[in-house]
Amino acid sequence: MTQPSCFDRVKMGFMMGFAVGMAAGAMFGTFSCLRIGMRGRELMGGVGKTMMQSGGTFGTFMAIGMGIRC
Repeated sequence: MTQPSCFDRVKMGFMMGFAVGMAAGAMFGTFSCLRIGMRGRELMGGVGKTMMQSGGTFGTFMAIGMGIRC
């Protein structure tokens, strides 16, 4: 059985980090948007934006960490 390439490991790190970041973004984004009084379409937009931002940030750091381990 062959080992995954370094690029495959970096991709896997990004995907794992993105998933964890999106979950955290969903929780924190929902709480912060509800706290400032958003409702309906505005709430969904705010939560989605927070999820994408935190997913991208955490995914990038996980990809960098996996790249260092190669």
